[in-house]
Amino acid sequence: MLVLRSCLTKAGASRTSAPEVCSSFAMGPRQYNGTFYEFCTYYLKPSKTNAFMENLTENIHIRTAHSELVGFWCVEFGGRINNNFAHRAEVRKALAHIDKQESEITYLIPWSKLEKPPKEGDADSRAAGRHKSHEDPRVVVAVRESVNDLVSQQNMLLIPTSFSPLK
Repeated sequence: MLVLRSCLTKAGASRTSAPEVCSSFAMGPRQYNGTFYEFCTYYLKPSKTNAFMENLTENIHIRTAHSELVGFWCVEFGGRINNNFAHRAEVRKALAHIDKQESEITYLIPWSKLEKPPKEGDADSRAAGRHKSHEDPRVVVAVRESVNDLVSQQNMLLIPTSFSPLK
């Protein structure tokens, strides 16, 4: 499976600069199944996020006239899911006092194969399930074995926008 992450653009910067592009390729058997995902990430000033999203909501039809939109999400503030809902709520309150923070808006390209998750649940219940799974010795062994191949990992909560086809 080919994994491509591109179009890292720092929006709202005081200077005009070319977009940053970062690509990584998965090696091994996964690269041969023919499916890959592209995530375009935009970095915004917290104070400009609402204006950006309003503009995007009003004009997304211009983009979708050229290709089908599969999904479009905002990353929950705090980025990583290593904390709880109460912590994220505190972070959101503090945003009004922050001049600079990286927030991400992500969308999938239309030819990605997507499936509905087998079980519904909010972010905290899913995190609790992940934590509980780490009590299973088989999971612990599998994680220890796979960590030797892991360079880095980043998890994010993706919140679908009002116009995202994939909810």
